Amino acid sequence: MKEYLVGANDAGQRLDRFVKKVAPRLPDSMLQKTLRKKDIKINGRPAKGDARLEKGDTVRIYLTDELLEGVKAPAPVKQRAVKLSVAYEDENILVVDKKPGVLCHDAEGWSPTTLIAEIQSYLRQKGEWRPEEENSFAPALCNRIDRNTGGLVIAAKNAEALRIMDEKIKNREIEKYYLCVTLGQPHPARGRLEGFLFKDAKKNQVYVYDEPRVGALSAVTEYRTLSVRGELSLLECHLITGRTHQIRAQMAHAGCPLLGDGKYGRERKNRDYGEKMQLLHSWRLRFAFTTESGVLSYLDGKTVQGSSPEFAEKYFGENV
Repeated sequence: MKEYLVGANDAGQRLDRFVKKVAPRLPDSMLQKTLRKKDIKINGRPAKGDARLEKGDTVRIYLTDELLEGVKAPAPVKQRAVKLSVAYEDENILVVDKKPGVLCHDAEGWSPTTLIAEIQSYLRQKGEWRPEEENSFAPALCNRIDRNTGGLVIAAKNAEALRIMDEKIKNREIEKYYLCVTLGQPHPARGRLEGFLFKDAKKNQVYVYDEPRVGALSAVTEYRTLSVRGELSLLECHLITGRTHQIRAQMAHAGCPLLGDGKYGRERKNRDYGEKMQLLHSWRLRFAFTTESGVLSYLDGKTVQGSSPEFAEKYFGENV
C-alpha cells in the first residue's frame, strides 16, 4: 500500500488520471480492476475513477510495491547557476527568450541542457518549485519552437496555469509574432499567405499546397515587410494558425525562403552568407483571451516582447 497527500497541483484531477501519473507502469486493466475491488480510496473511502481530488485529500492505493514500482519521480535538477533570459514572470507563468540552438525538450528523456531543465532548475533555486513535495507535477512548457529558432517560450509554474494556457493555445487565444529574414522581397510588401500543409512525419518536413488535400491542414500567416537590403528582407509574421514549420514552408512556397534554412531554403545562398540556422525569431506574444481564463484572467490584453534578434542588427543595422 502507498499513500499520497493531494497538493494544490494535484487538486481537480480525476482519481484514475492521478493514479496513472504516480504509477505510470500500472496497466489500465489492473487500474480498473483495482478500482472495482475498492482498493483505491480517498480519505479512507472507496472511490470511483471519475472522482475529483481536492487539496488535502489522502489517496491510498492497496497494491504491492512491485506493482507500484517505477512511480514517476520529478526529473532531477542540477544545482548550478542558471542564466535564463526572462521576458516576463509572475506567480503562475514564466516567459523566457530562448537562444537559437537550444532544445526545448530532449526526445530521449531528461537532459540538463534543455530549456525545460534550465527553467526547472531556475524555479527550484528560487524556491517556487519543490519536487520533493509533489506527487507528479513539474513546471512545463506550454509551447515549443524549433531548436534552431530563437525567441519566446511560455512555461507554467503550476498545474492550473498549465491547464489554462494549454487551452488558450489550442483555441488560438495567444497571438504570436515572429521576425525573419527572407531571400527576396514578397509581393505585396504586406499580405496574407493561405494554403494547406501536409506533414511527412518520417522526414519531419511539410509540403504546401494551394488547394485542399487529404491529410493537409489549413495554414494562414499574415506578414509585413519591415526593411529591405539588397536581396534580403526583414519581415514580421503573425501566425493565424500554428502548424509545424509553417512560416518556413509558406515563405519558401511563396518564393522567399528564409536565409539559413537548411530544409526549405537555398543551400548555396546559406553558404554564401555563412548561415547554418534559419533566421527566425519568436519576438512578441499577445494574450487575447475570448473564453474563461480563471487565475490567468489578469493576462488578457497583455503583450510580452522579447529581445531584438541579432540578425536584425547584422543585416539591417537596426534593433526592431
